[in-house]
Amino acid sequence: MTTDSKENLPWVEKYRPDSLEEVYGQSDIVDTVRKFVHEGKLPHLLFYGPPGTGKTSTIIALAKEIYGPNYKNLVLELNASDDRGIDVVRNQIKNFASTMQIFSRGFKLIILDEADAMTAVAQNSLRRIIETYTKNTRFCILANYAHKLNPALVSRCTRFRFQPISESAIQERIKNVIIKESINIADPATAALLKLSRGDMRRALNVLQACKAATNGETDDEIDENMIYECIGAPHPKDVETVLDSILKDDWTTAFMTLDQYKKTKGLALIDLISGFIDILNNYQLKSSTRIEIYKGLSEIEYGISKGGNEKIQSSAIIGVIKQALEREE
Repeated sequence: MTTDSKENLPWVEKYRPDSLEEVYGQSDIVDTVRKFVHEGKLPHLLFYGPPGTGKTSTIIALAKEIYGPNYKNLVLELNASDDRGIDVVRNQIKNFASTMQIFSRGFKLIILDEADAMTAVAQNSLRRIIETYTKNTRFCILANYAHKLNPALVSRCTRFRFQPISESAIQERIKNVIIKESINIADPATAALLKLSRGDMRRALNVLQACKAATNGETDDEIDENMIYECIGAPHPKDVETVLDSILKDDWTTAFMTLDQYKKTKGLALIDLISGFIDILNNYQLKSSTRIEIYKGLSEIEYGISKGGNEKIQSSAIIGVIKQALEREE
């Protein structure tokens, strides 16, 4: 891809690693897979883990390292969330896997992204194809959740669990993007971005690109901490602290009015507030029984919200759970 055509791409694609050296945060997996390739003993692979942790980037970088210019001819990429039925397995995958390479030795590669979205029938059909064409084809199965895959399919692959990427690895990658895109970002904003990305490199790049767009491309405009929180839609820690402080110190009516006001004026979601409360309460010196009572109560409220519970009732319940538990603490 030329430099000009890359300019119009989302940063997630623009800065996708072209080699294994550029894959951040998964060094152990990269070293192991590269060793398989150098020894000529690459097995079928299963990469699984949370979104944005480098599963697709790693296998594409590996494929480019193996095949070089012939990459597109010898690699079949399928997103199983779109093509998830039995016909795709019988037609596209089987046809590609069954044909031998004429002018080069080795194997072809089939990448199945989001394979945990494949139907059970398609997964069963895939098992046999993997066994039949092992001589000339290798499969790499990518999934967010390994438990959604057929156990017999999983057993045919060497499994690699992709952990959420560390903040230091994300920071290293982000630093390169900031320099190349001439972004002016404050240190507290960078810290907030790393924290809120929660190990998801894709999320960090998307938020950074959105904030850059919000500055209208002016290099003098600085991206601050508030812009990061607004872009992600996460409550600012100061707002969460204010609401929690009111719950702890004020009477029930005042606390409810404060919570309701911040929900309306700041557009805060109750579930996000609950997560923020837990982050703050983790730093409090509380009895184990009190901590358990608060977390148990908040988890039940969160479940109620996810099932469509009335927000006013759930807001009242949050105040009641925290106040009641802390009163017993005293």
